[in-house]
Amino acid sequence: MYEMDKLVIEAKHITKRFPASGGRTLTACDDVSLNLYKGQTLGVVGESGCGKSTFMKTVVCLEKPTEGEVLFHGKDLIAMKGEELRKNRRNIQMVFQDPASAFHPRMRVREIICEPLLNFGLIKKREMGAVAQKYLEMVELPKEFADRYQHNMSGGQRQRVGIARALTLEPEVIVCDEATSALDMSVQQTIIELLVKLQKEKDIAIGFICHDMALVQQFAHQVAVMYMGNIVEVINGREVYENAKHPYTQALLGAVFDLHMDFSKEIESIDSEPPSPLDVPPGCPFQNRCSHCKAECGTKKPPLREIGPQHFVACHLQ
Repeated sequence: MYEMDKLVIEAKHITKRFPASGGRTLTACDDVSLNLYKGQTLGVVGESGCGKSTFMKTVVCLEKPTEGEVLFHGKDLIAMKGEELRKNRRNIQMVFQDPASAFHPRMRVREIICEPLLNFGLIKKREMGAVAQKYLEMVELPKEFADRYQHNMSGGQRQRVGIARALTLEPEVIVCDEATSALDMSVQQTIIELLVKLQKEKDIAIGFICHDMALVQQFAHQVAVMYMGNIVEVINGREVYENAKHPYTQALLGAVFDLHMDFSKEIESIDSEPPSPLDVPPGCPFQNRCSHCKAECGTKKPPLREIGPQHFVACHLQ
């Protein structure tokens, strides 16, 4: 399934630490290694504050990791500087959670969509109208939207414009940071269907950050579950419900509300609160919330190891 000739980005041993008060350190990502492949979607899921957005920001070079490297077709983006980095950035684009804050309020849609092309000198200003129309059609918006401002559009329409802008530079990778979390369920589904359609047409690799397990497993080819800055499970998207092994992944699945669920079964919640990211205990980061915790979990951090084809789990129970 994961052919090496399809490998676009290889993030290797990414660790990101932030200085905190009192001389302490917050580790947002702890030795995270994940890959992105052409024509496939990597879903990164977990609770707020687990480090998924920080990790993806290192992939698009918005954050510089404390340790590790991000290889784009074998070349380390982290080591690049100046014009070399600028030219390579066009290959990796991002769709943000809140397009209202990502767009300049005084820019019309045609200017928002064409801004990346103008920045790279790929079009002339007189071509903006035709280019904007092309990409509006691509994301299934009428050409009249080119003259609108962002405050004249709905959340779903703004997100489509964000996707259109990300597509203009013909990137190989698009990272969506909670791109549907602020939208209604019906609009979420429409945006997901649009992303899947565009991925098939253009063979784009997609990194999709989400806290909604039910949503991400619908279309992600691979799902990586994060907890307290650590990858605790990596599994094929189609196998999440049947084969998820880590207690945290199972807890996330147990909290999913679905119309086809067994309503006679009680919805389980995860007991207790996660530890402070400034004071993560030694051993397994999930130990204080795990009903299967044993002595080894409190002293030794479980490594992420392969327990099946393309299925990795960091748990002493496996």
